[in-house]
Amino acid sequence: MTDSVISYHPDAALRLLRPGRLAGLQHALEAARDATLNDVELWQSGESVPPERQPLDAGFIQWPEELLADLQANRGESLIARLETTGSRLRQLADSLVVLGIGGSYMGMRAMFEALRPACWNELSRSERDSAPRLYFDGWNVDSDRQHELLSLLERRAVAGPDAAAGRTAIISISKSGGTLEPAVAFRAFRDFVERRFPEMDRDLIVPVTGESGRLRSLAEAAGYRDVYSIPDGIGGRFSVLTAVGLLPAVTAGLNIRALLQGAAALTDHFRRAPFEQNVVLQFVAVCHAFEADHGMNCRVLSTWGSRLEAVGLWYDQLLSESLGKHERGATPLTVVNTRDLHSRGQQHQEGRRDKLITNLLPGPPVLAPLTVAAHRLDQDRLNQLAGTTLPRILEAAISGTNQAYADAGRPTADLLLPGLSEHSLGQLFQMLMLATVVEGRLVGTNPYGQPGVEAYKKNMQANLGIQ
Repeated sequence: MTDSVISYHPDAALRLLRPGRLAGLQHALEAARDATLNDVELWQSGESVPPERQPLDAGFIQWPEELLADLQANRGESLIARLETTGSRLRQLADSLVVLGIGGSYMGMRAMFEALRPACWNELSRSERDSAPRLYFDGWNVDSDRQHELLSLLERRAVAGPDAAAGRTAIISISKSGGTLEPAVAFRAFRDFVERRFPEMDRDLIVPVTGESGRLRSLAEAAGYRDVYSIPDGIGGRFSVLTAVGLLPAVTAGLNIRALLQGAAALTDHFRRAPFEQNVVLQFVAVCHAFEADHGMNCRVLSTWGSRLEAVGLWYDQLLSESLGKHERGATPLTVVNTRDLHSRGQQHQEGRRDKLITNLLPGPPVLAPLTVAAHRLDQDRLNQLAGTTLPRILEAAISGTNQAYADAGRPTADLLLPGLSEHSLGQLFQMLMLATVVEGRLVGTNPYGQPGVEAYKKNMQANLGIQ
């Protein structure tokens, strides 16, 4: 799989902007890049952060490079090596893994899982999964029936004993504070299950990922869990996908976390060094900003093609919404999956309000050998004219046909092209979208860190329940 940098192609959209519009943004965007990189220096310096810069969670920017340097310097004692050791141990101990978290504590891992693992992963045998566990997510909602169903499934599978990995369940509980109610309630339920069914192994099967202090940290210390991983200071939840938050579940599921980090580090280097005209981050922000500022297009459609990237879009929905949706400003993100949603939202995008910029997220060539349309003696469906045509070729025709339809209607589209679906390319994509979000915040004067608006519902929810 190639390790080339993802590319951005906004040519169709640029035809709808006045000439020279992006060039006119060059100075402001380069200044926003400098401000974004200066945030890292300020955060690392330990100096007091000016009020207008608070909160400052810029630690994600250099984090992949720091982890890779730590691996190079410390080898088996590095964080990467320790995560890989824990992941290997969990794979040996259990055949089901439940990841508990909400928002940024689980959405990145869900995106990696859906992009890089087969859709029928949990139906494959243990040998077909190369001993990696089945993967489930909970704690991201309050749904009694759904949680009951999952616990019942795990209960039916549960088999005790040292040689019964196929019946055991491991838990990775992720919460920086441990005080968010939804994952905390879920952890109580799944922790009780593991302690009851595997009482001799619960401290090995449960791995918290949390802050240096807080309720989950205190609980982990009291329980004496074998492994507890920290969420670094200076990295907020929606920017934490490449910390232990995402890396521990990923490596347990058999993904190559070194390649993830290498992809992110390569993208950060590109962001620092590439000139404006070739800089995928700055060009992406320039196009998004220009259409919102000049044409009022404050709905950003991430149009994912195929089935594997929808969860990446949902992860980006949170990233953009929480980062820039402040002070009665901020674009509204919308993830669609094509060609599925051409039969629902496609009508609105073709003929509805002109408030949408559509970015096609294209996965590159298929991972598996392409399927083809077969010839058949019964041709009432008239598909013999496509006999021998591959499904990727049909998808290409749908993409180009849709783009042409939107162009004919004066609807802006741009293409964000991955060099293929791999850990390296996904690491690039995560880092590119996080950097782009921060740069846009600095461009428009919105602090991209923090999410004060999320706290209101939490306080009201707890008050309604009479808890502190």
